Amino acid sequence: MTSPTAKTIQIYLPTGEPRGIRIAEITTRIVQAVLIPRSDLTLGKLRRELAFPGIYFLFGEDEEEAKPIVYVGQTEDAAKRFDDHNRKKTFWKTAVFCISKTQNFTQAHIRYLEWFCMHQVKKVNRYTLDNGQVPENSTYVPEPMEAELLDVFETISTLVSTLGYPVFEPVSRSNDKRSLFYINTRGCNASGELVEEGFVVRKGSKCRIEQTPSAPELLQTQRNRLIEAGVIEEREGVFEFLQDYLFSSPSAAAVMVIGARANGWTEWKDKQGSTLSDIHRDPDDAAAE
Repeated sequence: MTSPTAKTIQIYLPTGEPRGIRIAEITTRIVQAVLIPRSDLTLGKLRRELAFPGIYFLFGEDEEEAKPIVYVGQTEDAAKRFDDHNRKKTFWKTAVFCISKTQNFTQAHIRYLEWFCMHQVKKVNRYTLDNGQVPENSTYVPEPMEAELLDVFETISTLVSTLGYPVFEPVSRSNDKRSLFYINTRGCNASGELVEEGFVVRKGSKCRIEQTPSAPELLQTQRNRLIEAGVIEEREGVFEFLQDYLFSSPSAAAVMVIGARANGWTEWKDKQGSTLSDIHRDPDDAAAE
């Protein structure tokens, strides 16, 4: 995989509100992304961009789900489609609608992009896909068009992530074992890494089934969610992670692994025994030791 290249992304705030409607674009590309909070849907439907064919994402969460949720769709009438989703879907808080600034998306373009995006969401497995069954085969497009649309997808991925929804980015992006931290104690054998959004426990990590009396009250509920989502499974007397999973903090990850209250900044250690705090909070002190 090639390294990312530097980009300039322009974000326009039509209402002046930084958390309101936002319009993002890479000025040298044809794709434009319009973010509309559900609370601003009435105002958002007045945007002229919603009259063009495009692909859209609904983002949200559910207390019963272990991961954030996304719905992927395509439409030639976004205002009407969002009204329908507003009546029928409860989970979403934000819509992101992607169009061509040159208005050259056809039904074939957006149907292929919808299919490809759904498959990428399933492949990356960072969000729960609300669409249900995803067709195995794409809508046929000629090879030159497919190459163009894959380039369009890369721009969509960048814009959607920049707007706060890294739905196409794996939770763990590092293959460098030097960046890993471990918990090998109290019957645990887990590894993970610090990332921008929190802490990722890596696939294959093993954690204690037993919980101490001091364990947080919600721990069992959280574990049940991960079991139902297929993230962890009981195997040979331990819980094993079947996939990489992002926690909000190192401590949240450590509590899940150890089954007790824990300070993740001191529990997670590298191969040399330095804690996460030594490396990322007190680098000068760690270098002096």
